[in-house]
Amino acid sequence: MRRHRRARRRRGSRRGFTLLETMLTLVIVAVGVAGVFDAYQNFFRANDWSTRTATASLLAAEIRELSRAFPRHDAVTGLTEDSGAAVGWGLEPGEVTIDDFDDLDDLDGVRFTFSGTNAASLEFAGPVNAAGALIPQYVITATDSASGAEFTFGWQQEVVVEKVNPFDYSDVVTDAHSTADLEIDEFPLRVTVIVSYQDLLDAGPVEVTRVSWIVP
Repeated sequence: MRRHRRARRRRGSRRGFTLLETMLTLVIVAVGVAGVFDAYQNFFRANDWSTRTATASLLAAEIRELSRAFPRHDAVTGLTEDSGAAVGWGLEPGEVTIDDFDDLDDLDGVRFTFSGTNAASLEFAGPVNAAGALIPQYVITATDSASGAEFTFGWQQEVVVEKVNPFDYSDVVTDAHSTADLEIDEFPLRVTVIVSYQDLLDAGPVEVTRVSWIVP
């Protein structure tokens, strides 16, 4: 009888997992695996954004280098006022390519974009480097497998040039503004480069960074 009890105990100690225990184990494992995948997703998302911000900062620096030697206004036409309007602000007649840009106000409103050139809208092929040359690796072309149509996406640099109050750089004045002490062409300029990226599924370019500096 004693031997029979010991045998039953041994058999009881070797019993397998119950269905409830198995289900709880599966739930714990699934939660752990989901947590690992979520951590990996967050890592790759953060890494992708970090790469994009680094690229955007580089592209903003390229525009700064491109314009570093530019005077504020055109050396020939200058900047004058006529009936309350600034004459000589923006691209001068005959300036139709990036090679023609020779002063800072030429850059106002210009976009160097992956979508190509449309000079009437101040859009030029880009993004560009400090020499004004297209950076081809930042322009991505893909083909729709169903229609065979090609479409392009990638990076864009947009430039904004503004006249500012010499005593308060946050105070933007009009292009034609002048005072008793300062002629129309003597004001400092604030140059801002806005770098955007359009991914394959984005409806339009999404701003990644913007960089501003003052040209006294």
